[in-house]
Amino acid sequence: MSEAPQGGIVATARRGLGLVRSPAAAVAAGIFGSRIVGLLRVRAFSYFFGLQSDAADAFNAAFRIPNLLQNLFGEGALSGSFIPVYSGLRARGRTEEAAQAARTIFALLALAVAVLSLAGVLAAPWVIDALAPGFQGAKRELTTELVRILFPGAGLLVLSSWCLGVLNVHGRFLLSYAAPIAWNIAMIGTLLVFGWGRPLPELAVYLAWGSVIGSLAQVAVQWRQAWRLSAGGLRLAMSDPVREAVRNFGPVVASRGAVQLTAYIDTVIASLLPTGAVTGLTNTQLLYTLPVSLFGISISSAALPSISADAHQEDAHEKVRSRVAANAARIAYFTVPSAVSFLALGDVLAATLLQTGRFTAADSRYVWGILAGAAVGLVASTTSRLYGVAHYGLGDTKTPMRFTIARLVIATIGGYVAAVWLPPLLHVDLKWGAAGLTASAGVAGWIELALLRHSLTARVGNVSAPVSYTARLWASALVAGAIGRGAYVALPPLHPVLAGAIVLPIFGAMYLGVTRAAGIPLAGRQ
Repeated sequence: MSEAPQGGIVATARRGLGLVRSPAAAVAAGIFGSRIVGLLRVRAFSYFFGLQSDAADAFNAAFRIPNLLQNLFGEGALSGSFIPVYSGLRARGRTEEAAQAARTIFALLALAVAVLSLAGVLAAPWVIDALAPGFQGAKRELTTELVRILFPGAGLLVLSSWCLGVLNVHGRFLLSYAAPIAWNIAMIGTLLVFGWGRPLPELAVYLAWGSVIGSLAQVAVQWRQAWRLSAGGLRLAMSDPVREAVRNFGPVVASRGAVQLTAYIDTVIASLLPTGAVTGLTNTQLLYTLPVSLFGISISSAALPSISADAHQEDAHEKVRSRVAANAARIAYFTVPSAVSFLALGDVLAATLLQTGRFTAADSRYVWGILAGAAVGLVASTTSRLYGVAHYGLGDTKTPMRFTIARLVIATIGGYVAAVWLPPLLHVDLKWGAAGLTASAGVAGWIELALLRHSLTARVGNVSAPVSYTARLWASALVAGAIGRGAYVALPPLHPVLAGAIVLPIFGAMYLGVTRAAGIPLAGRQ
């Protein structure tokens, strides 16, 4: 990696801040609000279900299966196929054609989702056999019932993603990313109303219906504004822009499918491990996706409409390169300390957010082990999202697809070896195979990042932060992690929430202070 002068990265970072500050801040604010409420939902789930229960594993496995529909056809696929076309039409002043394309794509999406949701409901038993082969007896039957309830809700969330795409192109970022708050509130309300004294399998069924109601609420809060912005009336036409979006949709869905298939393969492998592995993996992914969402999705989603518009202007490559490089620097500033905090303070994070009711201190330590494995690929996965979005903005949907498939193959082989083969060979409890699963996925993430970066650099120029910049970030984060860990060890026994309220701010303040002293521009030093 070549090293640019420090002044260049400072200037690039500052230009990037000016370009994306407001949209990225709006996305981050919406995601932050929804994630905070989401953490409350998971904390409530942990209180009632704990970690070591068949009902918890069944619900979390069932929840992931229909979510494949949402993740394939939802935000990621629409971001790569619909938003560049819609944004490009509006940037060229073809607003009526853009609105007609948006309405047509909605109709096609609704039809596809209805068919797939029905197929998911009918094929639920076979889907369970394929994606959770380790589930047997009552656990399998409960998972099958839950999948049948949850599939229609996942279909509604796909339509919510169409609303998000329209709102984003029109600069309405906050509402679209805060909309999941409605879904989370419905889930929390279900637990609080029906959770007391009810058998866990029965409560899982109630919670599944609460999820469907929440999905409807998430669509409802966005629908009116999104439909109005797309000019009302349902006039359909298979125009050239619609065909372009449909053509792009295939490679993007394949790329997203490979990403999601990796997560589902993780579930398959985790189902072969002792009880608690599926739920532990789910809890880890909740914590892991918080920085990915706040810093990766917020920055990348805010940048996509601008990159798509830049691609149609003069000097497009330099504009795209500058924007991507600035955003890569921003992502690194936030994700490097997130990865270190997972390694050094993962038990503190898990205990603060999840340890309540049936969720014990031993469960927190187990989640820490899985989280430490996930930390391996956090920076790579978050930055890869930005580089993938940059390819989409440039009209290239096939290159990210090829690299994501490579990541899938590597993660699958490595995950099975690390999770199932290695623990017995090393005489380690098989449950810790879940940590090997997340670590192997992280290694695959770095390989994907290297491929995406090479492709993008060949097209527009160097899009990476300098080595000296990233080295200072890692050094600052490691110092902060060591001080935070020391502070935790020095504390007397405290309630997990109180311990977290003391230790985590110390870590954050130390990272901010050390990066500021090191001259990192994003730390606030001018």
